[in-house]
Amino acid sequence: MADLQAILGRDPFRVRAYEKAAAAVAAYAKDIAAFDVRTLQQIPTIGSSMASRLAEFLQTGTISDLEALRLRVPAGVRAMTHISGLGPKKAIVLYRDLGIESVEALVEACKAGKLRDVKGFGARTEENILKSLALTVEHGDRVLMDVALRIAETLIDGLRDMPEVADISYAGSLRRMRETIGDVDLLVASTDAAPVMDRFTSHPDVERILAHGDTKSAIIARGGLQVDLRVVEPDAWGAALIYFTGSKAHNIKIRERAVKAGLKLNEYGLFRLEDDKRIAARTEAEVYEALGLADIPPPLRENTGEIEAALDGTLPDLVEVTDLRGDLHSHTNMSDGHATLEEMVAEAAARGYAYYVVTDHAGDYMAMQRVTRDKMLDQRARIDTLQKKYPRMRILHGTELNIQTDGRVDYDTEFLAGFDLCVASIHALFTLPREQQTARLLAAIDNPNVHVIGHLSGRQIGRRAPIEFDEETVFKAAAATGTALEINSHPDRLDLRDEHARLAKSLGATVSIDSDAHAVGHLAGIRFGVGTAQRGWIEKADVLNCKTLKQLEAFVARKRAR
Repeated sequence: MADLQAILGRDPFRVRAYEKAAAAVAAYAKDIAAFDVRTLQQIPTIGSSMASRLAEFLQTGTISDLEALRLRVPAGVRAMTHISGLGPKKAIVLYRDLGIESVEALVEACKAGKLRDVKGFGARTEENILKSLALTVEHGDRVLMDVALRIAETLIDGLRDMPEVADISYAGSLRRMRETIGDVDLLVASTDAAPVMDRFTSHPDVERILAHGDTKSAIIARGGLQVDLRVVEPDAWGAALIYFTGSKAHNIKIRERAVKAGLKLNEYGLFRLEDDKRIAARTEAEVYEALGLADIPPPLRENTGEIEAALDGTLPDLVEVTDLRGDLHSHTNMSDGHATLEEMVAEAAARGYAYYVVTDHAGDYMAMQRVTRDKMLDQRARIDTLQKKYPRMRILHGTELNIQTDGRVDYDTEFLAGFDLCVASIHALFTLPREQQTARLLAAIDNPNVHVIGHLSGRQIGRRAPIEFDEETVFKAAAATGTALEINSHPDRLDLRDEHARLAKSLGATVSIDSDAHAVGHLAGIRFGVGTAQRGWIEKADVLNCKTLKQLEAFVARKRAR
């Protein structure tokens, strides 16, 4: 509804209302399928009018107003609005002025240089559109980590209580915490596979059965993701986990090591070549030990030096979710969040945090957030009052600043000094040249009131390309100034990405792992950031929010004293 109304030039406040409603429903923690109009109004930002439309959708599968709008805008134009850098307003201009009504026609027009003759467009616009489309093709039918994990855990929960199931886990790229997943591999240890297969293929979330075998079945789950289930004997559990977790390059490397030692490694175990006797298989650690290696955590199994590190005893002691003492980046409904300050703080306390930072968007350079200085000060007073309710958790008042093209951020020095911690992020102009983006980041990092750089590259996986910048120069500057670099845990960001996190660590920079939560349920998403950090070889000592409150405060004070 929001996209179509924007295309048709409707009231921007009405468009924004639908955007906020869509985000609120997506962020809501409960299943709303059985809600009526009155119950739907319990969802933040959902009023009676919006609740009526939601109820209509739940009852009929569509919304009459939506169908009427769809008749006025070609489907291809609607698809064009989702291309990064285009959006509804530009899509309708291209449709009106050039008659472009499909993504395919848009590609041809960009290649032919037709967009640069349209007011508001240019050669760089064409280049950015083609880059965005290339990202979509690159990711293809892959889904984000959280989608795959939700499906995997739902199916596992449906099997776990079976007496025939001795052990169960997901494997493949999901277990390695890859940012996108092509399909899900599930593994079960059992001596009686038939009942397991029957339960798996009859799960309510199965849309289509692709195969139903004795030791392997495959289904298409609700939403279109393929899930394969393999059943192995319990005595081979560890070897099977290694084999089906991968990666391919890692498995090839350890198989080569086995051959050189007169051994054979496959999904059934590690065997001596001379007599085919199995010498290890029950656990992963047992198999790695028999190969002369330390146990290698799944996120590291990419053949990027982990085998060499396992040989010489230098594998990192990877950070875990339980190591985090707090969350440094989150939002409430004062800016673009979907829960109140009280609701977010309550959930943070329930997670056992020692401290929690509220960082609603600053309003100087993002006027659409409608966050005034008075609202910020009012929130600070509310935090002071709320603090009495949570003696075991310190509530810190922060803000997420906006990094302008010249590196300036919202607010003057005096006002910034009132915040306990400031995150600064790029929210616009993602296509500036590499040199300009690098200078932009360096200026923000040099600001004594910027303590964390949020989602540094600005990427949105599969939708928006990262900004181009000099990674080494920026990471060295962060290390030199004592500025943390965030691993943003939101599944469509995971930014810093794993390679950047590893490089930042090697150059001496500190990272933070933050949820960037915009709803209560988002706080748990910090597990995805931890997975990315693990893939980047990050340890507890590298992470700002693994430090005590006093250490965090000292980190901020050192930066401000520069």
